[in-house]
Amino acid sequence: MSQITIELKLAVLIDADNVPYSNVKGMMEEIAKYGTPTTKRIYADWTKPNANGWKSVLLEHAITPIQQYSYTVGKNSSDSAMIIDAMDLLYSDKVDGFCIVSSDSDFTRLAIRLRESGMKVIGIGEKKTPNSFIVACDRFIYIEVLEGAIKKNLRRAEQLVAKNPKAFATPTTDIKKPVEKEITSKVDLQTIELIEATIEAIGDDDGWAFLGDVGNLIVKKKPEFDPRNYGFSKLTPMLKSLTDILEIDERDSDKKGIKHVYVRLRFS
Repeated sequence: MSQITIELKLAVLIDADNVPYSNVKGMMEEIAKYGTPTTKRIYADWTKPNANGWKSVLLEHAITPIQQYSYTVGKNSSDSAMIIDAMDLLYSDKVDGFCIVSSDSDFTRLAIRLRESGMKVIGIGEKKTPNSFIVACDRFIYIEVLEGAIKKNLRRAEQLVAKNPKAFATPTTDIKKPVEKEITSKVDLQTIELIEATIEAIGDDDGWAFLGDVGNLIVKKKPEFDPRNYGFSKLTPMLKSLTDILEIDERDSDKKGIKHVYVRLRFS
Protein backbone atom coordinates (compact mmCIF):
# COMPACT_ATOMS: atom_id res chain seq x y z
CA MET A 1 0.00 0.00 0.00
CA SER A 2 1.16 3.54 -0.72
CA GLN A 3 3.03 5.10 2.15
CA ILE A 4 1.28 8.36 3.04
CA THR A 5 2.12 10.51 6.02
CA ILE A 6 -1.08 11.87 7.47
CA GLU A 7 -0.02 12.99 10.95
CA LEU A 8 2.13 15.98 9.97
CA LYS A 9 0.93 19.48 10.85
CA LEU A 10 1.61 21.55 7.74
CA ALA A 11 1.87 25.28 7.08
CA VAL A 12 0.59 26.02 3.58
CA LEU A 13 2.00 29.24 2.11
CA ILE A 14 0.72 30.24 -1.33
CA ASP A 15 2.19 32.83 -3.69
CA ALA A 16 -1.00 34.01 -5.46
CA ASP A 17 1.02 35.75 -8.17
CA ASN A 18 2.17 32.34 -9.39
CA VAL A 19 -0.96 30.20 -8.96
CA PRO A 20 -4.36 30.44 -10.72
CA TYR A 21 -7.27 30.28 -8.26
CA SER A 22 -8.86 27.47 -10.31
CA ASN A 23 -6.10 25.13 -9.09
CA VAL A 24 -6.62 25.58 -5.35
CA LYS A 25 -9.17 22.79 -4.81
CA GLY A 26 -6.92 20.17 -6.37
CA MET A 27 -3.90 21.45 -4.46
CA MET A 28 -5.63 21.32 -1.09
CA GLU A 29 -6.82 17.76 -1.75
CA GLU A 30 -3.28 16.76 -2.69
CA ILE A 31 -1.81 18.39 0.43
CA ALA A 32 -4.27 16.43 2.60
CA LYS A 33 -2.48 13.23 1.57
CA TYR A 34 0.68 14.35 3.36
CA GLY A 35 -0.63 16.01 6.48
CA THR A 36 -3.13 18.35 8.11
CA PRO A 37 -2.86 21.97 6.96
CA THR A 38 -3.13 23.78 10.29
CA THR A 39 -1.98 27.11 8.84
CA LYS A 40 -3.15 28.29 5.40
CA ARG A 41 -2.05 31.68 4.11
CA ILE A 42 -1.96 33.25 0.67
CA TYR A 43 0.00 36.32 -0.30
CA ALA A 44 -0.81 38.99 -2.90
CA ASP A 45 -1.65 42.61 -3.46
CA TRP A 46 -5.41 42.16 -3.05
CA THR A 47 -6.07 45.72 -4.23
CA LYS A 48 -5.30 44.67 -7.80
CA PRO A 49 -8.22 43.80 -10.13
CA ASN A 50 -6.78 40.37 -10.99
CA ALA A 51 -7.27 39.30 -7.34
CA ASN A 52 -11.07 39.48 -7.56
CA GLY A 53 -11.57 35.82 -8.48
CA TRP A 54 -9.94 34.58 -5.27
CA LYS A 55 -12.64 35.57 -2.76
CA SER A 56 -14.95 32.54 -3.03
CA VAL A 57 -11.99 30.14 -3.24
CA LEU A 58 -10.42 31.48 -0.06
CA LEU A 59 -13.71 31.27 1.82
CA GLU A 60 -14.33 27.71 0.62
CA HIS A 61 -10.95 26.47 1.82
CA ALA A 62 -10.51 28.74 4.88
CA ILE A 63 -7.29 30.29 3.56
CA THR A 64 -6.19 33.55 5.17
CA PRO A 65 -5.29 36.29 2.67
CA ILE A 66 -2.23 38.35 3.56
CA GLN A 67 -2.07 41.82 2.02
CA GLN A 68 1.27 42.73 0.51
CA TYR A 69 1.52 45.94 -1.49
CA SER A 70 3.74 46.06 -4.55
CA TYR A 71 6.40 48.61 -3.72
CA THR A 72 8.05 48.39 -7.14
CA VAL A 73 6.34 47.87 -10.48
CA GLY A 74 7.06 44.47 -11.98
CA LYS A 75 8.50 43.03 -8.77
CA ASN A 76 6.74 40.30 -6.79
CA SER A 77 6.54 41.69 -3.25
CA SER A 78 4.92 38.57 -1.78
CA ASP A 79 8.20 36.69 -1.59
CA SER A 80 9.67 38.51 1.39
CA ALA A 81 6.40 38.35 3.34
CA MET A 82 6.15 34.59 2.80
CA ILE A 83 9.75 34.05 3.84
CA ILE A 84 9.35 36.11 7.03
CA ASP A 85 6.16 34.25 7.98
CA ALA A 86 7.77 30.90 7.23
CA MET A 87 10.65 31.64 9.61
CA ASP A 88 8.23 32.84 12.30
CA LEU A 89 6.27 29.59 11.96
CA LEU A 90 9.49 27.56 12.03
CA TYR A 91 10.49 28.99 15.40
CA SER A 92 6.97 28.71 16.81
CA ASP A 93 7.32 24.90 16.92
CA LYS A 94 3.66 24.59 15.91
CA VAL A 95 4.18 22.81 12.57
CA ASP A 96 6.06 19.76 11.32
CA GLY A 97 6.38 20.80 7.71
CA PHE A 98 5.69 23.35 5.02
CA CYS A 99 3.96 23.35 1.67
CA ILE A 100 5.25 26.18 -0.50
CA VAL A 101 3.03 26.86 -3.48
CA SER A 102 4.97 28.85 -6.07
CA SER A 103 6.90 28.53 -9.30
CA ASP A 104 9.48 31.09 -8.21
CA SER A 105 13.12 30.14 -7.67
CA ASP A 106 13.38 32.83 -4.97
CA PHE A 107 12.07 30.25 -2.48
CA THR A 108 14.98 27.86 -3.07
CA ARG A 109 17.01 29.09 -0.10
CA LEU A 110 13.93 29.06 2.13
CA ALA A 111 13.22 25.40 1.28
CA ILE A 112 16.82 24.46 2.01
CA ARG A 113 16.78 26.34 5.34
CA LEU A 114 13.53 24.70 6.45
CA ARG A 115 14.85 21.23 5.63
CA GLU A 116 18.06 21.97 7.55
CA SER A 117 15.80 22.52 10.57
CA GLY A 118 14.20 19.11 10.15
CA MET A 119 11.04 20.32 8.43
CA LYS A 120 9.28 18.36 5.70
CA VAL A 121 9.03 20.61 2.64
CA ILE A 122 6.53 19.99 -0.16
CA GLY A 123 6.58 22.24 -3.21
CA ILE A 124 3.75 22.78 -5.67
CA GLY A 125 4.20 24.74 -8.87
CA GLU A 126 4.01 24.76 -12.63
CA LYS A 127 6.35 22.79 -14.88
CA LYS A 128 8.20 26.02 -15.64
CA THR A 129 9.50 26.03 -12.03
CA PRO A 130 13.34 26.24 -11.97
CA ASN A 131 15.07 23.02 -11.05
CA SER A 132 16.88 24.68 -8.15
CA PHE A 133 13.61 25.09 -6.23
CA ILE A 134 12.34 21.64 -7.20
CA VAL A 135 15.37 19.78 -5.86
CA ALA A 136 15.38 21.88 -2.66
CA CYS A 137 12.05 20.28 -1.65
CA ASP A 138 11.47 16.80 -0.22
CA ARG A 139 8.72 16.41 -2.80
CA PHE A 140 7.59 18.61 -5.66
CA ILE A 141 4.20 18.31 -7.38
CA TYR A 142 3.35 19.87 -10.73
CA ILE A 143 0.06 21.76 -10.93
CA GLU A 144 -0.44 20.43 -14.45
CA VAL A 145 -0.39 16.87 -13.09
CA LEU A 146 -3.09 17.74 -10.55
CA GLU A 147 -5.22 19.32 -13.28
CA GLY A 148 -4.90 16.18 -15.39
CA ALA A 149 -5.82 13.90 -12.48
CA ILE A 150 -8.91 15.97 -11.63
CA LYS A 151 -10.13 15.91 -15.22
CA LYS A 152 -9.49 12.15 -15.49
CA ASN A 153 -11.37 11.39 -12.27
CA LEU A 154 -14.30 13.57 -13.33
CA ARG A 155 -14.51 11.84 -16.72
CA ARG A 156 -14.35 8.44 -15.06
CA ALA A 157 -17.04 9.37 -12.53
CA GLU A 158 -19.29 10.58 -15.36
CA GLN A 159 -18.70 7.31 -17.21
CA LEU A 160 -19.54 5.29 -14.12
CA VAL A 161 -22.80 7.16 -13.69
CA ALA A 162 -23.59 6.74 -17.38
CA LYS A 163 -22.98 2.98 -17.17
CA ASN A 164 -25.08 2.68 -14.00
CA PRO A 165 -27.94 5.19 -14.38
CA LYS A 166 -30.27 3.20 -12.10
CA ALA A 167 -27.89 3.60 -9.18
CA PHE A 168 -28.11 7.37 -9.47
CA ALA A 169 -31.70 7.85 -10.58
CA THR A 170 -34.31 10.09 -9.02
CA PRO A 171 -35.14 9.01 -5.44
CA THR A 172 -38.01 6.58 -5.26
CA THR A 173 -40.79 6.42 -2.69
CA ASP A 174 -41.28 2.69 -3.04
CA ILE A 175 -41.59 1.59 0.62
CA LYS A 176 -40.69 -1.99 -0.30
CA LYS A 177 -37.08 -1.01 -0.96
CA PRO A 178 -34.58 -0.64 1.89
CA VAL A 179 -34.18 2.97 2.99
CA GLU A 180 -30.44 3.06 2.38
CA LYS A 181 -30.91 1.80 -1.16
CA GLU A 182 -33.40 4.58 -1.83
CA ILE A 183 -30.93 7.22 -0.67
CA THR A 184 -28.24 6.00 -3.10
CA SER A 185 -29.34 8.61 -5.61
CA LYS A 186 -28.17 11.34 -3.24
CA VAL A 187 -24.54 10.27 -3.69
CA ASP A 188 -23.85 12.96 -6.26
CA LEU A 189 -21.22 13.09 -8.97
CA GLN A 190 -18.88 15.30 -6.95
CA THR A 191 -18.96 12.86 -4.02
CA ILE A 192 -18.34 9.91 -6.34
CA GLU A 193 -15.34 11.76 -7.75
CA LEU A 194 -14.06 12.42 -4.22
CA ILE A 195 -14.43 8.76 -3.18
CA GLU A 196 -12.83 7.56 -6.40
CA ALA A 197 -9.84 9.91 -6.18
CA THR A 198 -9.26 8.97 -2.52
CA ILE A 199 -9.30 5.23 -3.16
CA GLU A 200 -6.98 5.68 -6.11
CA ALA A 201 -4.58 7.79 -4.02
CA ILE A 202 -4.08 5.29 -1.19
CA GLY A 203 -4.77 1.96 -2.90
CA ASP A 204 -2.09 -0.71 -3.07
CA ASP A 205 -0.70 -2.16 -6.31
CA ASP A 206 -3.95 -4.08 -6.82
CA GLY A 207 -6.08 -1.03 -6.12
CA TRP A 208 -7.31 -2.11 -2.65
CA ALA A 209 -7.57 0.57 0.05
CA PHE A 210 -8.36 0.07 3.74
CA LEU A 211 -11.77 1.58 4.49
CA GLY A 212 -10.54 3.37 7.63
CA ASP A 213 -7.82 5.14 5.66
CA VAL A 214 -10.33 6.05 2.94
CA GLY A 215 -12.66 7.65 5.47
CA ASN A 216 -9.86 9.58 7.18
CA LEU A 217 -8.54 11.04 3.94
CA ILE A 218 -12.02 11.95 2.65
CA VAL A 219 -12.70 13.94 5.83
CA LYS A 220 -9.34 15.68 5.53
CA LYS A 221 -10.19 16.68 1.96
CA LYS A 222 -13.78 17.62 2.78
CA PRO A 223 -14.32 18.27 6.52
CA GLU A 224 -18.11 18.46 6.16
CA PHE A 225 -18.31 14.94 4.72
CA ASP A 226 -20.62 12.69 6.74
CA PRO A 227 -22.36 9.51 5.47
CA ARG A 228 -25.48 10.69 7.32
CA ASN A 229 -25.73 13.54 4.81
CA TYR A 230 -26.55 10.83 2.25
CA GLY A 231 -28.88 8.81 4.46
CA PHE A 232 -26.36 6.28 5.78
CA SER A 233 -25.39 5.64 9.37
CA LYS A 234 -21.76 4.74 8.54
CA LEU A 235 -19.30 4.87 5.66
CA THR A 236 -19.38 1.09 5.18
CA PRO A 237 -23.07 0.81 4.19
CA MET A 238 -22.69 3.92 2.04
CA LEU A 239 -19.90 2.35 -0.01
CA LYS A 240 -21.63 -1.03 -0.07
CA SER A 241 -24.59 0.69 -1.74
CA LEU A 242 -22.21 1.65 -4.56
CA THR A 243 -21.23 -1.90 -5.50
CA ASP A 244 -21.91 -1.10 -9.16
CA ILE A 245 -18.77 1.00 -9.12
CA LEU A 246 -16.86 -0.36 -6.10
CA GLU A 247 -15.62 -3.76 -5.00
CA ILE A 248 -15.78 -4.61 -1.30
CA ASP A 249 -13.56 -7.17 0.40
CA GLU A 250 -14.03 -8.09 4.08
CA ARG A 251 -10.92 -9.73 5.51
CA ASP A 252 -10.40 -11.50 8.82
CA SER A 253 -8.36 -9.62 11.40
CA ASP A 254 -6.27 -10.85 14.33
CA LYS A 255 -9.29 -10.35 16.60
CA LYS A 256 -11.99 -12.97 16.36
CA GLY A 257 -15.22 -11.74 14.83
CA ILE A 258 -13.75 -8.46 13.57
CA LYS A 259 -13.44 -7.86 9.84
CA HIS A 260 -11.23 -5.37 8.04
CA VAL A 261 -13.02 -3.83 5.06
CA TYR A 262 -11.13 -2.96 1.87
CA VAL A 263 -12.47 -1.24 -1.25
CA ARG A 264 -11.31 -0.65 -4.78
CA LEU A 265 -12.69 0.80 -8.00
CA ARG A 266 -14.57 -1.73 -10.08
CA PHE A 267 -13.80 -0.01 -13.35
CA SER A 268 -10.17 0.88 -13.92
